[in-house]
Amino acid sequence: MLIPVTRSISLDDSELHEDFLRSSGAGGQNIQKVETAVQLRFDVRQSPNLPERVRERLERLSGRRLTKDGVLVITAQRHRTRERNREDAQERLFELIREAATPPPPIRRPTKPTKGSKERRLEDKTRRGGTKALRGKPSET
Repeated sequence: MLIPVTRSISLDDSELHEDFLRSSGAGGQNIQKVETAVQLRFDVRQSPNLPERVRERLERLSGRRLTKDGVLVITAQRHRTRERNREDAQERLFELIREAATPPPPIRRPTKPTKGSKERRLEDKTRRGGTKALRGKPSET
């Protein structure tokens, strides 16, 4: 079954591999015996549904979550239930793919100020300097 991520990208649910493990941290009697944390694995390099440009940006954005083999690992353990952690891990993966799919902003080309703006700036500086010069102590002549 295809899961839509963006308008042009959909992932097959067979590409997502989930492992369930015990959540870390403090907890009560429930946390020591129930595996509610989810470790979602997605093979970025082998996915047929990702365009090459998105694949490259996703690898750069993944950082330490990407293994040497090109597998993206997302661990979710914020919630108490397995289902909520599953949804959280999938949404974090989809958000990362959406971010990789957005085109980079255009390169800024610096511009020079116009002649008129330079003249206005200098006139304002002269006028302001004249105003401040009048604030000095009166000269005794």
